[in-house]
Amino acid sequence: MKKVLIVLVCLACITVIPMASWAGGNHHYTNGVEGIKGASVGPSGFYYRMYNVFYDADSIMDKNGNEQNLGFDIKVFAMANRFLWVSDTKILGADFFMDATIPLVNTDLNISTYNLDNEEFGLGDINVEPFGLSWHGDRYDLSFGLSVYLPTGDYDRTKPASPGKGYWTYMTTLGGTLYLDQAKTWSASLLGRYEIHSDREYDDFTPGDDFHFEWGIGKSFARIWEAGFAGYCQWQVNDDKGNNAAPGNVHDRVYAVGPEINVFIPQLKGLVNLRCLNEFGAVDRSEGMVTTLTFTKIF
Repeated sequence: MKKVLIVLVCLACITVIPMASWAGGNHHYTNGVEGIKGASVGPSGFYYRMYNVFYDADSIMDKNGNEQNLGFDIKVFAMANRFLWVSDTKILGADFFMDATIPLVNTDLNISTYNLDNEEFGLGDINVEPFGLSWHGDRYDLSFGLSVYLPTGDYDRTKPASPGKGYWTYMTTLGGTLYLDQAKTWSASLLGRYEIHSDREYDDFTPGDDFHFEWGIGKSFARIWEAGFAGYCQWQVNDDKGNNAAPGNVHDRVYAVGPEINVFIPQLKGLVNLRCLNEFGAVDRSEGMVTTLTFTKIF
């Protein structure tokens, strides 16, 4: 039971989920799947985590952040299965871990102005994180990881709702969780990720690099419940390249904030998370809502 309670405090949260980027963004990482204690990784052991991610948007923004009247609507559902192993091996005083995430994605995209109606379902781009480190102090957790997205999902340039991206992405993750009291009932976390993309398959196009960070502030109750607020920010940090890059060197961006609630179920050695985040300040991409329902099983 003691180990289970420790896991509840710092449950594995470094997550890499490939999904369709929301109609304008070319990043692989899905914003909003982490929040409270998002930079904490649990003690040695094996974990399974199932993410159910819903994205719904009916607004598409131009390069100046103004909504375009295109009859735009997108709905995405992804179920991503993540398998995480945290070892007893120590490197630089940290626990070594590795993981893989396998997503299934359904995207329904409609733009009435262009008579576009495309719905696709299939395996998305698998993420493999072969090297990760996690540190634990009395009042903090730190984490670092190196991962790659493999172009395993089907990509067709004539089908904008394709579950795959058609290119590789190399991602670096770094984050920390600070506990604001000795009992670790209050926490504040920040988790940053940097993506570097390869050339797109069958196309003269290379997306610009992307930077993401997710944050969360939470309060736990009776070692079972936890509630608070979470959010994210995402920026494209340099230009797209290639003959098929959009003119004008426009960099997409978006922000989001919303509530989160978590409950630990001792009988199942499981944790359930629910998070609903509203996007704002979008540029050159869609703007909507991300809802994530997650179940984590501790073995």
